[in-house]
Amino acid sequence: MLRALAQEAGGSSAGPLSVDGGLVIWTLVVFGLLLFVLRRSAWPLLLAAVREREKKLERMLADAARDREEAAALLAEHKRLIAAARAEAQELIAQARTVAEKERATLLAQAREQYEQLLNRARKEIDSEKEKAILDLRREAVDLSIAAASKLIEANLDSEANRRLVTEYLAGLDAGGAREEAR
Repeated sequence: MLRALAQEAGGSSAGPLSVDGGLVIWTLVVFGLLLFVLRRSAWPLLLAAVREREKKLERMLADAARDREEAAALLAEHKRLIAAARAEAQELIAQARTVAEKERATLLAQAREQYEQLLNRARKEIDSEKEKAILDLRREAVDLSIAAASKLIEANLDSEANRRLVTEYLAGLDAGGAREEAR
């Protein structure tokens, strides 16, 4: 039924591949007018938007390149600073080792000096005690000699006078012994 109506309205058979000359002309005229209107009003706006977008993209690319260069420069600076910090740390460690060795040597020298001082003091004290012991032994020897002599003589002599006599005799012996040691 629809086919019958279409044949009556058009009078000819209008298939999907058939071309109508009047319709083509009107389509071209409408397209030309639309193109003219668009070229006058919308085309400059579209071109300006496209150009602005293009410039924006170029700026973004330039900014990205600049940022990449800055990042590379910062990375190089960072690497340089790290290398300098490592070198400085190594230098500080070397200095600390040197100072530690010097301190160790100083402490060892001080310890040796204190050891020598203590040893010398101990030797002096030993010599002093030795002298005291010798004097005590001499006094004992004098007392024993006097006691033995008084028993032998069985005389009651003045013990203070006897001690003085024996002490003078022993001092004379010490002076004679000191002369022999000086030779």
